[in-house]
Amino acid sequence: MGVCSNWLVARYAHVHMQLSDLPSIDVLSTQLCNEFDLPAPIVTLACRAAVDDARTGLLSGRDVDPEAAARTHLEDITASRPRSVVNATGVLLHTNLGRAPLASSTTERSSEIQASASNVEIDIRTGRRSKRHDYIATLLPLVTHAEAGFAVNNNAGALLLALASVAGTGGRVAVSRGELIEIGGSFRLPDLMSASGAKLVEVGTTNRTRASDYEAVASTVDAILKVHPSNYRIDGFQQEASYGELARVAREAGVPFIADVGSGLIDETVPWLGSSDRSWLADEPGVIQVVEAGADLVLFSGDKLLGGPQCGVLVGRSDAVDRAKRHPIARAVRLDGSAIAAVSDTFEMYADNRVNDIPFWAMARATIDEIAERCATVISDLAMDIDIVDGESVPGAGSVPGATIPSRVIRIPGGADATWLALANAHIPVIGTRRENAVFLDLRSVLPHQDHVVRQALIDIAG
Repeated sequence: MGVCSNWLVARYAHVHMQLSDLPSIDVLSTQLCNEFDLPAPIVTLACRAAVDDARTGLLSGRDVDPEAAARTHLEDITASRPRSVVNATGVLLHTNLGRAPLASSTTERSSEIQASASNVEIDIRTGRRSKRHDYIATLLPLVTHAEAGFAVNNNAGALLLALASVAGTGGRVAVSRGELIEIGGSFRLPDLMSASGAKLVEVGTTNRTRASDYEAVASTVDAILKVHPSNYRIDGFQQEASYGELARVAREAGVPFIADVGSGLIDETVPWLGSSDRSWLADEPGVIQVVEAGADLVLFSGDKLLGGPQCGVLVGRSDAVDRAKRHPIARAVRLDGSAIAAVSDTFEMYADNRVNDIPFWAMARATIDEIAERCATVISDLAMDIDIVDGESVPGAGSVPGATIPSRVIRIPGGADATWLALANAHIPVIGTRRENAVFLDLRSVLPHQDHVVRQALIDIAG
């Protein structure tokens, strides 16, 4: 046998010996099932992938550790498994942390519907089929002063449905160049308009669009759209047409006016804040005011300034709302029974003047003294370097960009990365912010009943 053949025998004998050392998938998965609280088939799948990859690696001459690879994969899966965390970032509507926390009454009603049969589409007086929007259709005009309304899965769905039902395939829709926004997840307004079948007609410029710009094209379009740029602001030399002006232009041209106000502030006078500071809401349009300005359809999110569950709400003139309800897309974006219950409960709180029972608004209106007192209670007698400093909370979720709410925050100086990770890996994860080599915990975004969770996490890392 030649030198080359001898080398090949030695090479593959070495590989075979290593391959024979690979762990059994059953043995490895049994071991890791004891470490990870995951369904056994998920653990087995991760182990099989790790062993298969190790086998390929050995044949290519790579060093492998299938057990470590499987464990890393399972840690990634565990980290992505839905669970509750404490939002101590000071971002009240944190998109990555689920946006608006719901009132206990809202979660209880939604959970009750999820756990049993419900009257989602049945009239319990007659046994005949009913419409799932009936109760919401009663609440929305009461709260928003619109003629009619209903809700869908999110505001992007509401806009898609509004454009498709009002403009239709090939319909031309006028919109300001300054409102051709992109929001999280690379969602771009022109792309959504294209998906709806509508054709974009750009008017004005990025920083200045007047009513006259819309008037110039009004006779050639099928609808006018105004989109509130919730996630950014243009300062300085800028101008935009008001909702009232666009309602007039649309009315005179005989075309519908769609107003996407985005964040879902019901009333720009914010009466439920009482004497609390409301300056951070300056220039945020209110649904009631836009309806009264004459928009045919007004769209907004449920999980932003409304303070409810994820949904998109359409309110406005009865004929425009009915046309949207009848469009085929309406079924594709409709809410299930538990979501309808959650939306209904949220609007009931507005109808009953119980808005301050909504967690977002309770967070926003809390005074600095109240926040400071909670911070002092959380850190009292802790054996660690920790103090309370001035801070600023933000509304979040693209709502009221640039606005801040004064707060007091807990500061843990030094070793920011290690401290942040320790808190995030607590029994109930506590998510703070890192800057200036310190971790900051803002209790304004923490539900008061979770304060003890934050304290326990701090006690654990203090040792």
